[in-house]
Amino acid sequence: MSTALPTRLLGNLEVSAEGLGCMGMSAFYGAFDDTESTATLHRALDLGVTFLDTADMYGPHTNERLLAGVLATRRDEVVIATKFGNVVGPDGSRSVNGTPEYVRTACDASLARLGVDHIDLYYQHRVDPATPIEETVGAMAELVAAGKVRHLGMSEAGADTLRRAAAVHTIAALQSEWSLWSRDIEAEIVPTARELGIGIVPYSPLGRGFLTGSISKPEDLEDGDFRKVNPRFAAEAFESNMAVVREVQALARDKGVTAAQLALAWVLARGADVVPIPGTRNAGRLEENVGAVAVELTEDDLARIEAIAAADAFTGTRYPAAGMKGIGI
Repeated sequence: MSTALPTRLLGNLEVSAEGLGCMGMSAFYGAFDDTESTATLHRALDLGVTFLDTADMYGPHTNERLLAGVLATRRDEVVIATKFGNVVGPDGSRSVNGTPEYVRTACDASLARLGVDHIDLYYQHRVDPATPIEETVGAMAELVAAGKVRHLGMSEAGADTLRRAAAVHTIAALQSEWSLWSRDIEAEIVPTARELGIGIVPYSPLGRGFLTGSISKPEDLEDGDFRKVNPRFAAEAFESNMAVVREVQALARDKGVTAAQLALAWVLARGADVVPIPGTRNAGRLEENVGAVAVELTEDDLARIEAIAAADAFTGTRYPAAGMKGIGI
């Protein structure tokens, strides 16, 4: 039996006020267990989390197949979002492809892996600088016309790209990293999205777990965890960033919530057009995260948080140099 969470609109797509990012169930954060992840997915739907986020590169491909097992019996309860454009080669190499031919091929492959007849929200995962955005979005619009996709989204696109994309077809959502420790989209990209009526889907709203306080030292990260090469988790930045997190934890204790709930409540308070997608493969963490929807932050709370975690409070870029090249194009 599912309960209900408040809902929000991404453009005119209605979703639960908080979604679930599924990437870590299949990639990037060390070992995972499909049985545990499947149980967490079902628990999310039981709690009223209707918005599930995946991508073809997660695995690659295995995360979409994992979700297919849940969608097979609970499709009507799910707004499913997936992405294309980040291509992982057989040797692990990565490239970006936004050509119309690839858009069509990638969509058909995702539909087959997910076992569905349509994708509710289809994102371009990263902008392909070699392909005009008008061509990419034009091909995505053809998918809408064909009934394969219901709504279109962009991920980590810059303000000018958003404008050009929206001139071709309505864009429902922009997915970008946004949290207490990643605030670079606030100056230009968020205002542009709002001007265009585009909802905002913050990924990593818990700073890849750092804001929860569950990681106390770099050595806590297991082999194979992407965060080991993330500059913000590097030894020279770690302690500086942890000092900020300790202040966030102290404020959370004063308020009677967890640090994760405080950090998520801050993102939720950015506006009614904001739908964060914290990721977890653990049902207990999921329940904690969902609890953030009920946390109310006062003006005093928000002022204290701003004093602790201003836009320049954290040290290090959010990706290594190669990853930063694909941001904000």
